[in-house]
Amino acid sequence: MVNLKSEILNLKSLRSFRMATWLGWQIESNWTDPFLFAVYSIVKPLASALILVVMYGVITSGDFNAPLFSFIFIGNAFYQYVGAVMTGVSWSVIDDREHYRTLKYIYTAPVDYMAYLIGRGIARVLTGSFSVFITISAGVLFLQVPVQLGAIDAPLFLAALAIGIVMLAMMGLVLAGIILLIAHHAGYLGDATAGALYLFSGAIFPLDVLPEFLRPIGYLMPITYWLELLRRSLVGSVAQAFPTLAPFSNAQLLAILIGLTLLFGALSFFAFRWCDRRARERGLIDMVTNH
Repeated sequence: MVNLKSEILNLKSLRSFRMATWLGWQIESNWTDPFLFAVYSIVKPLASALILVVMYGVITSGDFNAPLFSFIFIGNAFYQYVGAVMTGVSWSVIDDREHYRTLKYIYTAPVDYMAYLIGRGIARVLTGSFSVFITISAGVLFLQVPVQLGAIDAPLFLAALAIGIVMLAMMGLVLAGIILLIAHHAGYLGDATAGALYLFSGAIFPLDVLPEFLRPIGYLMPITYWLELLRRSLVGSVAQAFPTLAPFSNAQLLAILIGLTLLFGALSFFAFRWCDRRARERGLIDMVTNH
């Protein structure tokens, strides 16, 4: 009986995840015609990367061959996943509660809501992956970012990318739980959190640049080790030239990333369950606060 109940719950979660991913993709891509959506998906990441490139070029007098540029460019490119996934998970609460006003119906349907939220966030991975690919390709073609297909450590890249996406989805669950308890203007909590973490994750500069009392924040963040592994898998020794995490091997960094992902995953699960229970008790599931 216990095994049968567990199988039913697993099937329910899988179905909820699958349908939420499909729904999320429809919402993300169905707001305009395919041509305009494709143009937007190309122009947005390139414009964002161009701002960083111009700033770097002005500061370094155009020294794009330095290892620091590859460090910055690749970190910034993959950091797009952070905002996409975390916001994708957390914004779904606002979208369903305030925009479509269907959250109370989702709660009464036979849906695993946690799996549903993760599925909505994973839908953003598809658009995020396209943005990252465009950004990296532009860097390789026009800015001499030294990514060579034959030198890519594909197993390390795929393992790190998959673990990182799971980790970001778990972090997004915490934000989704908080949004269940507060008003509409928290809709940009995912973007705000991603922006705050940008400074402490080593995305655009090594952690050694930070004041010493702020560095522990970066060391405690799984995003720091995730970005380092992605850099190493793509440009190898160029990434390892920076001293912050140079003493660690790839296997050690991967173990640290897995450990922190499990830790954050457990904390996220309990935090979301607590927020969800509080929202039910306070009658906030069908709350509309944008008018």
